[in-house]
Amino acid sequence: MTTDQAILFALFGGVFAMLLWGRFRYDVVAFAALLLGVILGVVPKEDAFSGFGHPATVIVALVLIVSAGLVRSGAVLLITRKLVDAKRRASSHIAIMGGIGAVLSAFMNNVAALALLMPVDIATASKAGRPPRATLMPLSFATILGGMITLIGTPPNIIIAGIRQDQLGEGFRMFDFAPVGLVTAGVGLLFVATIGWRLIPGARDEVAQHDGVSETASYVAELTIPADHPRVGEPLQQLYDPADEAGVRVLGLIREGRRQFGSGRFVKLKAGDQIVLEAAPEALDEFRAGEDLEFSDRKRMSLLEAAEQGLQLLEVVVTEQSRINGRSAQAIGLAWRQRTVLMGISRRGQRIQDRLRRTKVRTGDILLLLAPAETAEEVVSWLGALPLADRGLAVTENKKIWPAALLFGGAVAAASFGMIDLTVALGAVVLLYAVTRIVSLQELYDHVEWPVVVLLGSMIPLGAALETTGGTVLVADLLTSATAGQPAWVALLVLMVVTMTLSDVLNNTATAIVAAPVGIEVARTLDVSPDPFLMAVAVAASCAFLTPIGHKNNTLILGPGGYSFGAYWRMGLPLEIIVIAVGLPSILVFWPL
Repeated sequence: MTTDQAILFALFGGVFAMLLWGRFRYDVVAFAALLLGVILGVVPKEDAFSGFGHPATVIVALVLIVSAGLVRSGAVLLITRKLVDAKRRASSHIAIMGGIGAVLSAFMNNVAALALLMPVDIATASKAGRPPRATLMPLSFATILGGMITLIGTPPNIIIAGIRQDQLGEGFRMFDFAPVGLVTAGVGLLFVATIGWRLIPGARDEVAQHDGVSETASYVAELTIPADHPRVGEPLQQLYDPADEAGVRVLGLIREGRRQFGSGRFVKLKAGDQIVLEAAPEALDEFRAGEDLEFSDRKRMSLLEAAEQGLQLLEVVVTEQSRINGRSAQAIGLAWRQRTVLMGISRRGQRIQDRLRRTKVRTGDILLLLAPAETAEEVVSWLGALPLADRGLAVTENKKIWPAALLFGGAVAAASFGMIDLTVALGAVVLLYAVTRIVSLQELYDHVEWPVVVLLGSMIPLGAALETTGGTVLVADLLTSATAGQPAWVALLVLMVVTMTLSDVLNNTATAIVAAPVGIEVARTLDVSPDPFLMAVAVAASCAFLTPIGHKNNTLILGPGGYSFGAYWRMGLPLEIIVIAVGLPSILVFWPL
């Protein structure tokens, strides 16, 4: 072992020890290790920050922005309403979402599959009252498992097929990976959905209920039935079930400025009717987007359509000095003066009997306002109200569902069939999302988990240095000598364990590049078929479940799931053991030595 190799192994050991300790945040630890590697000379200074431009790092950042666009457009809400039921138990939800994720991952890049389903899972967890950490990690693991089934499901499969083509004259075909991949993924999913998720720290916790008005305010609001709406002609009570599912209470109906007697549940809806509701902001927006209702009448909404940075929901408290105190939104000209619509009023549980825009606001009322994002601060200042803590209340623009979905689907399809690199494809999607205002320029970078980017950008140069200094080859040589004189299946087993271990530390693509030639060489030494060894590398390189840096999907969920670096191994270690226990016999059956 050379001095450089010893330093790098020591650095990796120190990084993992510090991350498991958890005293310092993971991005600080990783960046410190990178700087130490440069100072000690094991990482070339010209490559010190190359990891920040690495495709893996860029993909993680782009995917998070794309996910936000899918949420803002309503595409995620559409999937949620059609496929996911928040009332299901966690195990059932994980099984269904994991199955969907695995199938999608088989035919599209598993990073893209997770990007599509991650916001759906987060939204469902919120509605079900459970922490996202309980289901995000199982979803990530499911998409990784599903990627093993086909040639295009995960980069290691493509790399291994290319190496086989170069060294043996013929590559693997689209579904050559399916027999082993299906069996392994099926058993892995069963474990994740039944036992695995329960091993995640905090998975069984309930979502914390915070004190404070910003978390508990429920608003009386109005939504309008637009012209040619499919609900026109139906009784109001037809909206009760979807409203209940979204967490919204229907209070009544306003027609031509007059409140209908009672709840109006049997009154048949007409275009222009206002539905009176009571709901939290998130539930109100979900119900509006799901039923394709309008915030207000067309005249007032037209004032907001020119917003360059999109629309934003604001929550403000009225004080004695507020301009609107003792007056109505209509009286102060809130709509035409500030291009802002009063969406709802929360008055300590009291009912609002008059039309919202004609209701005189009192001190202590909480107002829910819809305003252009670029002038939101000016609106609050003009009103003289106190803004509540920013909770990131986004407005779902469901008119952009299909543009957002088609742009994303087209990019994934083009990348899956090799027409364009995935990084470039996702970059194009982000650019088009910004141009079409699916994601506003103002919030474009707010959706990137920067600590995760720093973690990846710091660890990739260290992993590359380990490879270039011969550290990975050293491990491969130890593998060959350790299995000398043993049956071929023992060498296969050790290759899987070593490859899986390397994949947990290095990028799985780099691991496949190093381990596949080693597998072919070991097969030649033992005078057996190289295919089972290549399949072993394919399975093991993909199944990196112990750390957030072994696979991009695990990195993606690190921030949104609120995981610590040491949370992954609790479910990941038994899952890796299961993968080996199931994958090895499957390889020997479908790809005999």
